Amino acid sequence: MPLPPYISATPEAEGEYQTVYARVPGSAAAPTAGLHFTERVLDGVRRAGGTVQKITLHVGTGTFSPVRAEELAEHRMHAERYLVPEETARALAEAGRVFAVGTTAARTLESWAASGEREGETELFVYPGYRWRAVDALITNFHLPRSTLLAMVMAFAGTELVREAYETAVRERYRFYSFGDAMLLLNGGRGRT
Repeated sequence: MPLPPYISATPEAEGEYQTVYARVPGSAAAPTAGLHFTERVLDGVRRAGGTVQKITLHVGTGTFSPVRAEELAEHRMHAERYLVPEETARALAEAGRVFAVGTTAARTLESWAASGEREGETELFVYPGYRWRAVDALITNFHLPRSTLLAMVMAFAGTELVREAYETAVRERYRFYSFGDAMLLLNGGRGRT
């Protein structure tokens, strides 16, 4: 199990650095927004009338490469494999509102929505100005500056709002990274830019 450099490699850490729903090996990192979810939380979602759908994105190390391009649009993502099972695609097409738990899930769902392909490789880079097709709500951790993950969050919630949220997070000493604090972002619905 690859661990971030700020987590000591121990058997306990490897067990904790995994979501309760992970099943398919192959990713270079755990989908860390999902670390906030326990079986109890997922059961609560179901009891409230929600469904819990599974998708796969084999996160590569390119996701964590900092943006070095002068212009954000010039940054190139590395290809990553994804899969949206048929049952999940049907449920999402019928859903009134789609919550993505993490940027990994959001990228997978947007890749599927943009291409129409339930399985394949994606080089999708989501940054401000992107037109969202599948995701209505995003649960995510606080990400590093100049990262593709922060660019996606800004694309979803708006650059100024995210800057304000990050200023508050720093001032209030929120925890960043994998075991840090999370935020729930809502947009006006699919098709919002």
